[in-house]
Amino acid sequence: MRVSIFALLAFITTTASFAEPIEYRKDGFSARISGYGNFGMIEPDFALANSMFMGDWSLRGQMSYDVNETYKLGMVYSLNQQTIDDDEYINDLFALWQVKNLGRLEIGLTDSVAEKLGLGLPDVGGLRLNDNPMFYKEIKPRHAVIADTILDTGDGAPRVNVVTTQHNGVQYGLSVAGGSDDYKFAIDGGIKIRRPDGKTKTAYSIGFSFMNKPDDFQQSQFSPNVTADWRAQFSAAVNVQYNSFMFALTGRAIYDENPIGVVSDGIILGTGVSYDLLKYNVSLSYMLSDTGIWDKDVDDYLNHTVVSSFRYKYSENVDGWISLGVTSKTEFISAGMRITF
Repeated sequence: MRVSIFALLAFITTTASFAEPIEYRKDGFSARISGYGNFGMIEPDFALANSMFMGDWSLRGQMSYDVNETYKLGMVYSLNQQTIDDDEYINDLFALWQVKNLGRLEIGLTDSVAEKLGLGLPDVGGLRLNDNPMFYKEIKPRHAVIADTILDTGDGAPRVNVVTTQHNGVQYGLSVAGGSDDYKFAIDGGIKIRRPDGKTKTAYSIGFSFMNKPDDFQQSQFSPNVTADWRAQFSAAVNVQYNSFMFALTGRAIYDENPIGVVSDGIILGTGVSYDLLKYNVSLSYMLSDTGIWDKDVDDYLNHTVVSSFRYKYSENVDGWISLGVTSKTEFISAGMRITF
């Protein structure tokens, strides 16, 4: 399927509004279905004759019951394009118990606390810059690359998450996962601090993780699977908002002890800025990935990624976006439409 970027943009300009989230509430019971569909084109090397379709979507369903004013019980299930790409049919499947003014307990298949409390880079486009970037599906890195700066230990193993509510802007939690063929066990922790008052608003996050005996563990769809004695990770980020400007600085370090096969640990650093004006948003983000730096027996591999994006919000649920970028020495242009509900 080969369609010009410009034909796609012409189609986007005729898009109408979409529906609100599907939600039902009665007598303390609630059910909600939400998600998004994101589709467009990417053209490596700005070659209009080599247009490739990109699709990305996510669906999330949640049911909950308010036992009383303090306690809430619930269940969450979600499915997305990344999960289907891995030939799986569960992204999230967990039960929750929430205690007002105290915190929340999650049991099942889901992301770790460190990932959920993480902060990413400005990204107003539709390339999923902070969660396994979509452009790597079409623009393969020449070597191993750490794809994003937010700490990740997967969501395919049974996990227990305990996370507090915000107290004076501080929120923290702990995760324990195990019972999987991917690793023996993993322990993750995270903390997020928000300072939303005043003209300048700030947020900070720190995450850490220890994974014992990763065995063919998939870090991301675009990196080699990991087998090692153990894996340790650390992440830190800061976001600063001043009026309509947002600035971010993020970093993540991964260390594998005695890895087998292709080395895929190292560091990734990122920075970016965005600006919002009414229905218009622009962002510019940069990431530096350096893999193999801990192993003196292999050459480390540097990968620079720069992405600039523009978004126009047509309605409450419909956005059109266009992005320019370069990664692994390949330039690209991409554009598409995102519908949320």
